[in-house]
Amino acid sequence: MKKFLLLAVFFIGFSAAAQEDIKINWLTDFEEAKKISKKEKKPILIYFTGSDWCPPCKMLKEDFFYTKKFQEKSKDFVLVMADLPRRVDIITPEQRQANIKLLQEYNKQGKFPNIVAVNHKGKELDNIMSYNMMRDTKRHYKFLEKILKNY
Repeated sequence: MKKFLLLAVFFIGFSAAAQEDIKINWLTDFEEAKKISKKEKKPILIYFTGSDWCPPCKMLKEDFFYTKKFQEKSKDFVLVMADLPRRVDIITPEQRQANIKLLQEYNKQGKFPNIVAVNHKGKELDNIMSYNMMRDTKRHYKFLEKILKNY
């Protein structure tokens, strides 16, 4: 039992250390993202997450967003995180309202996690919903490639 606990602590520590090396610039202001998108001619990815309550969101964050591979791909996009946590101390009330507005516009079904690609005018290009226990991110990378190919 002690060996198991030691291994668990090691892997948790290793995972946390690996995530610290990944630097991704997530915006929270959609209007700012649209300006950057227009200027840099890049599509916008809006990531809808429930950071404190959504297990698939947490897995996607670990398996997809906090990887070196995504860090490289992210340079071709403007990234917006629309977090809708249940705890009220994670984001400001103003940010919650802005995220709800984005949710109503781009995630009408309220599915989490959900990644929506839009252009600089806010026109939806495509989206990819959910993440499963298989923890396979191939379809997420195919989604990114499809957006870039058609942008």
